[in-house]
Amino acid sequence: MPYVPPTHTVERSMRATLGVRTVAGVDEVGRGAWAGPVTVCAAVTGLRRPPEGLTDSKLITPKRRTKLAALLADWVTSYALGHASPEEIDGLGMTAALRLAAERALEALPERPEAVILDGKHNYLGGSWKVRTVIKGDQSCVAVAAASVIAKVRRDTAMAELGVEYTPFAFADNAGYPSPVHRAALEELGPTSQHRLSWSYLDTMPRWQHLKKVRNDADTGEQLGFDF
Repeated sequence: MPYVPPTHTVERSMRATLGVRTVAGVDEVGRGAWAGPVTVCAAVTGLRRPPEGLTDSKLITPKRRTKLAALLADWVTSYALGHASPEEIDGLGMTAALRLAAERALEALPERPEAVILDGKHNYLGGSWKVRTVIKGDQSCVAVAAASVIAKVRRDTAMAELGVEYTPFAFADNAGYPSPVHRAALEELGPTSQHRLSWSYLDTMPRWQHLKKVRNDADTGEQLGFDF
């Protein structure tokens, strides 16, 4: 499939229809991981031409992604990261944890944006924010694509650092997602303080089921597969 660069079409539309000036693109990474935080990046880019090759972080090789994230850190008008910890995910559920991480990112920007482009079809942000959701926004919208790359590289780096302490789990390779090595280490050693204990993977591990945390709400742990 040929490369189609992201555009400012949605941002221009929001500026025109909502009368806003500052629009942030927001994307998350780590939603489907078994360990580590969920990380959200909010990026403001203005209407400048994006760097060559910018797209959804999952479509870029790790080497290129790292270089692009370094370039974007200087290219964007501003960006900020927000995280929700495994404990917060267990206590709040993923939807509320995503909201918390996104609010932390948006509030950390030097200037509060007037509107938000949110990747995906669900508005997990809500509240007082003016939000437009865009399916595959990380491919089609410049600001969301920039947020996607920055969030992915920052979280992967943090998970690699955790991997030094939790060597058997190979976090540097799987970023907390359920790779075969990660799964084998879990079954043998049990979950660490970095694992999400409310998620259903523990149901398949009788030896460690007693550690599972149960919430009263309907937002049970998501397992969305591999996303290294």
